[in-house]
Amino acid sequence: MDGSSGDVLLPRSQLVGDVTALGVQPGDVVMVHCRMSALGMVVGGAETVVRGVLDAVGPGGTIMAYIGWQDQPPDDLDALSDEAKRIHFEEHPVYDPRVALARRDHGRVPEAMRTWPGARHSGHPEAGVAAIGPFADALASEHALDDAYGTGTPYARLVDAGGKVLMLGAPLGTATLVHHAEAIANVAHKRRVTYGMPVLDPTTGERRWRTFSDIDTGTGALAYDRLLGEEDYVEHIARAALASGAGRSGPVGQSTAWLFDARQLVAFAVAWIEQHFPAE
Repeated sequence: MDGSSGDVLLPRSQLVGDVTALGVQPGDVVMVHCRMSALGMVVGGAETVVRGVLDAVGPGGTIMAYIGWQDQPPDDLDALSDEAKRIHFEEHPVYDPRVALARRDHGRVPEAMRTWPGARHSGHPEAGVAAIGPFADALASEHALDDAYGTGTPYARLVDAGGKVLMLGAPLGTATLVHHAEAIANVAHKRRVTYGMPVLDPTTGERRWRTFSDIDTGTGALAYDRLLGEEDYVEHIARAALASGAGRSGPVGQSTAWLFDARQLVAFAVAWIEQHFPAE
């Protein structure tokens, strides 16, 4: 169960009221981040969070979450023994969002959304999303395997749709949309990473190992530490965006929640990045 015996009970009705008061409206397209343990004792767990936000957006609204892949191959395959690498290359399962668990460090809500009846998955093994609602197909229908946070991705379509980002007790440093801003900002010398995953060849249907290329969302695509030291850059940008008017805060359960306008958050983040890092 979530929380301790001293936690405040958070039923679905209160969750709906709290997120509605925060600014979630019927028909909204909302990306959800949630740390359930911060909210109190959520009656019904992750299912209640999903149902509550769906209640708030109504039948015309759509919700989305970043799911990733809990059991993806190790990032440091080259550091493994030859035998360990061989086993991963030959036997690691192909990513299948119908059965592949969402990353545990994203919380319980993404896994609940991944398995929700009618959920649409974007199919990317690292940056993938799950979406529920009438706009789910449009959000998650395509997801480029390389540059998975940039133009033409579910994150870009969330912005284009005039969507919102709802952070229910989740730290500001988990605001994934800042990575979309990193991807599209016009700056030079972005750090990039490559990693390998087994995929199904779309032509032959056979399993093959593929190398992916993307901006570095782990340590950051740019040298943020030169400006911020050890401060988390995503949290810094998100907090500054809040102060600029791109979002608002309010209580949900026993925690603080934030609601961002996706377009304003990305516009602020892009401007901040471009101000502090030069273009070619």
